[in-house]
Parts: sequence; C-alpha cells; structure tokens
Amino acid sequence: MLKLNIKNETSRLRAVILGTAKSNGPVPKVEDCYDPKSRLHVLNGTYPKEEDLIVEMKAALDVFIKYGVAVYRPEVIENCNQIFSRDIAFVIDDKVIKANILPDRDREIEAIRYVWNQIESKNRIILPEECHVEGGDVMPWNDHIFIGTYSGEDYADYITARTNMDAVIAIQELFPNKTVKAFELRKSNTDPYNNALHLDCCFQPIGKDKAIIHKNGFLIENEYNWLVDFFGKGNIFEITKEEMYNMNSNIFSISEDVIISERNFTRLNAWLREQGFTVEEIPYAEVAKQEGLLRCSTMPLIRD
Repeated sequence: MLKLNIKNETSRLRAVILGTAKSNGPVPKVEDCYDPKSRLHVLNGTYPKEEDLIVEMKAALDVFIKYGVAVYRPEVIENCNQIFSRDIAFVIDDKVIKANILPDRDREIEAIRYVWNQIESKNRIILPEECHVEGGDVMPWNDHIFIGTYSGEDYADYITARTNMDAVIAIQELFPNKTVKAFELRKSNTDPYNNALHLDCCFQPIGKDKAIIHKNGFLIENEYNWLVDFFGKGNIFEITKEEMYNMNSNIFSISEDVIISERNFTRLNAWLREQGFTVEEIPYAEVAKQEGLLRCSTMPLIRD
C-alpha cells in the first residue's frame, strides 16, 4: 500500500505522479480549448507538437531520477492530453481527493487507477457532485490550506472557473484542524494575460517561508495583501503580467532547497539562486503554451 503524506509544497519529495505527453491527440479546435492560452496558440498556429512535449517531460523525469524520487506515470490513453496530472486529483496529509473536473477529462482518472488502488480505501475521497475542484487551486501549507476559487454569479460562464465555494467548504470539513483560506481569482475565457486558471498560476510558496506571487491574479486586493503579510514582503518575489503569462509561479519544489524551473525564467532563477536555492533548469516552454507548467504536470504523493 502507498502511505501518502503531503503536508506542504516543499518538503523532500519521495513519490510523484508525472503526466505524460504520449498520444497527446490532434491540435484542438478553438471552441474545444479549455483555457485562453491554448486557444491563443491554436489561433496563431503555434500549438505545441507532441514530440516537443515528450522531450520536455523527459527532462523533468530526469531531474526526479537524479534526486531518487519514485515516479508514477498515467497509463497512456490514445489521443488524450494527459500532461496535467495535478488537475485530476490531489493529496493532503494521508488522503487523496479526486478532483471533480470538466466531464471530458474523467478518462484521465482511469489512467491512474493503478495508483489509486494502492491507497487505503478510507483515504480515497470523492467529493459530492456539486463540489467543483482541481488540484492546481489547492495548496497545503502546514496548518493552512490555500484554495483558489471563483464565486461570481457568472461562474458557469467561465470554463476557466474550476473550483467553487462548495468545494472549499467540503475541504474545510475534511480537515477541521487546518485553516482553509480561499482566494478569489481573476478569470477570462479569452485573455490569457488576465486569467489565473488556478491559484498556482499566480502564487506558490517555496522554501520554508518564501513565495512567488502575481498581484493581478487576485480579484480582491485584501486577499493578496493577506498573503504578502503572511509571508512577509521581503520573502516575496513579485512577477509581472508577462511572467505570469509564461507561468513563472508554476515551478516545482523537490525540497526546501531544490526547485525545478523553466530555463527561460532568467529573472526568477537568478533571484532563487540569490536566496540559496539549487535551481534545476529544464526546457518546459512548450508545455506552458497550454496554461500549465511544472506544478500542473506533477501530483506529489509522498513528501518527508
């Protein structure tokens, strides 16, 4: 059996599910895109090619192997985008919670059924149908759980609104001893520069007490200010709109000292090194064209 353990975003990683780009399917039609960034690349003829995505994900795999992390991969479904394993489920403490995601993506859950079956049944959680949630919006941070959400009355109009208040309440009930803090995110179906698809598209904790953040990703300034106060202004790396678009906050921690980052994130990577982090730089810019990066394509199962 797998003994899950995820208390935060940065403790030493021991086991992870890494998505796959194999048999990724054809370029989607514009009307079938789930997010504005993919839509933009379809319109511009720059949508990523499967062979390039496979190379990038192999680079991520190589870093995990270097650090002795056990890596699980989804079973390949023909012509299906299975890169973003974070969307389909997530772990908090010793529990795995199945995401209630876009109905088209339910097949992706089946592809990790062999992992799910290794987890004690009492620790496999399926939320009620009215709870919408994806793993990119959920961040365990020790005694807190940060959750990105959107509670506008026009929620149903946004294919980019993935986590609702019903899910926030359900997660609070599952973890009564933790403080669940929800943040309203800015949503757009058409403008990737003004859309925070998930919380990890505009914010992520790193190390023991630092964070990357993009102010415009948050709809409510006070909620952004709360995070700045929580981490302390001197511990925060503020990213620009362009850097958010390129997914600078969507890096991934192997430990409190080691971070996998995209090699083009020059400003961020320099700052991380100044702070004493080891930065493993890899190419991941093609993956980023689908509005996800390293955190989106990984689902941690066990950290120390």
